[in-house]
Amino acid sequence: MTFWKTSRLFGIAAVGVLALAGCGSDDNTNTGSPATGASSSSASAAAIDCKPGTLNGEGSSAQKNAIDQVIQAGYQSQCTDATINYNATGSGSGRKQFTSGQVDWAGSDAALKPEEQTAATARCQNNPAWDLPMVAGPIAIAYNVEGVKDLVLNAEVSAKIFSGAITTWNDPAIAALNPKATLPSTAISVFFRTGTSGTTENFTKYLHAAAPDAWAAEGNQEWSGKGEGREGSAGVAQAVAGAPGGITYVEWSFAQDNKLSVAQIDNGSGAVELSGESAGKTVATATQVGTGNDLSLKIDYATKEAGAYPIVLVTYEIVCSKGLDADKTALLKSFLTYYAEDDTQAGLADIGYAPLPAEVSAKVRTAIAAIA
Repeated sequence: MTFWKTSRLFGIAAVGVLALAGCGSDDNTNTGSPATGASSSSASAAAIDCKPGTLNGEGSSAQKNAIDQVIQAGYQSQCTDATINYNATGSGSGRKQFTSGQVDWAGSDAALKPEEQTAATARCQNNPAWDLPMVAGPIAIAYNVEGVKDLVLNAEVSAKIFSGAITTWNDPAIAALNPKATLPSTAISVFFRTGTSGTTENFTKYLHAAAPDAWAAEGNQEWSGKGEGREGSAGVAQAVAGAPGGITYVEWSFAQDNKLSVAQIDNGSGAVELSGESAGKTVATATQVGTGNDLSLKIDYATKEAGAYPIVLVTYEIVCSKGLDADKTALLKSFLTYYAEDDTQAGLADIGYAPLPAEVSAKVRTAIAAIA
């Protein structure tokens, strides 16, 4: 089933940019200032069912900026007896820490894999774990080429750049997509995410789905192309900012933080600039592949819909449906309920994230309420 409607997302896009912050994955240091977005704390204290205690989460760096704002400028400012910790070590690491019982929930830019379900069920005292989408947005192809501000790429050329088949900026394949640009002979420096990364997985899913001849490998959390590795979203963004000729894949908010140029993507129906509306057209094609309150989604990365920006990820909170002790369960439900509120979600648009569309937030809130 189609999980949410384009019209909803377009309305959301009008109030803010759509950018994930999102694990892809995974890890790193936040370069933004989450406490500056006051909207996330606009819900009244009376509306929050505050619970005392401490929660520890780990995983996706794509959602770190969002979680920091929700925690620092929102929940903990009103629920002073609660402490919420989140360590952005990467989606893969977060899932491992969750299934091994080291943290109370995981942030991940990819839902639990089938082979992870057994461990997750055991961690949840023989109860299923659920994937709950909280924020979604595009992965930018960010670059640093002096004098080139409106670069156009497609899946095939992108795949050849990131696989090392195209090595200079004035390559004929890039020039063919940018006939009006003055492209230098500068060498291309590719930067990729080290470790297991949801951002890497979603980006390589796009390359494989949209350009299978140029990128034969299926989507994977670990990088299989060329380039230099850096830790986390902030790491690759900062590397490109300091490297003329550099290019990377990174959540849009990190590209914005580092003032990087972002490529337009030709999905087969013309060049598409990254925006809330264009990413929303792709997110609108997402289908639910989980069952019941497991809300894992599938994105159509090969979409050719006119005006659709195709490189989009969804980032999740992975939680036990049952199995945490009573106090932690109460605090987790309180925190996630606040996170999913309309006012909280609207505040995320101020820092480059997408609020949950109404259809999604309703399902997420239903799932949160069912945690026992």
